[in-house]
Amino acid sequence: MASLPKSGTVTYEEWLQMPEVEDATEEVVNGEIRIMPPAKWKHALIVEHLHSALKDQLDPKKVVVATGSFGLVIRKQPLTSRVPDLAVFELSTLIEQDGYIHSAPQLLIEVWSPANTRGERAEKLADYGSLGVPEMWMFFPERRNVEVFYLENGSLRQSQVLTEGILKPKRFPGVQVDISGIWPA
Repeated sequence: MASLPKSGTVTYEEWLQMPEVEDATEEVVNGEIRIMPPAKWKHALIVEHLHSALKDQLDPKKVVVATGSFGLVIRKQPLTSRVPDLAVFELSTLIEQDGYIHSAPQLLIEVWSPANTRGERAEKLADYGSLGVPEMWMFFPERRNVEVFYLENGSLRQSQVLTEGILKPKRFPGVQVDISGIWPA
């Protein structure tokens, strides 16, 4: 395993030499490795409901719906790589390099937990905006609402907050996700 420099940060090249960790999720933010605990059950169910709803409506020859088991490189210097809960990519725009994804998904979804801070939220929104993610949905299970963001002038801006109704991603006409069917019973 590559050892970390004395500064406690890792470069892209060092990160590529590190082994994959089986039972842990890690993100790298500005070179700092952040180990995250596994998702709680309610979180996992929401992601699964979203995955099923989207996958059933999209053509697998044109689109991939990926859950949080891959690294999405935001930038190489300083290294920042995120692990979104769910991302929808048009295959024609997907860029894989060194085993990681280096392109913006057309739709990105995060499920927020009470332990997440406002600072983390701001960091993620800035990172995803800088990558050019055109649309993001942020689910808040405790409040049972969804915040919808669209890319404007290089930043993700909140467009609406919904507690019910149908979500319709801009890039995928005809796809509909009923918010009431996402929350676990």
